[in-house]
Amino acid sequence: MPEPILTAVATALATKAAQGLYELVKRKFSKDEKAVATLESATPDNPASIQALAERLDTESREDPAFAAELRTKFEVHQSASEGGVNNQVSHVAEGGKVVQARDVHGNISF
Repeated sequence: MPEPILTAVATALATKAAQGLYELVKRKFSKDEKAVATLESATPDNPASIQALAERLDTESREDPAFAAELRTKFEVHQSASEGGVNNQVSHVAEGGKVVQARDVHGNISF
């Protein structure tokens, strides 16, 4: 049975709202079609699909401690941001060299 945190991760993944977390897991699962299908088919209204994803995350975490650590770190960042915190990350070179990092924007932004 997976740890409760993995069930919480699976639930966040099922909502597709945790983009960085979702991409991490999708990359990890990319060499296994069945694992990718488990990830992509998980939905918040289907508890069995979330449980299946949590079990898969548990297996992968046990086999790859580095993945487990990164998964937990990204989940904590997601949780912090969803609870009102702000987490801005720029992981690629911005085309044109301009980046806006903001939380609440009311109106236009221009350079």
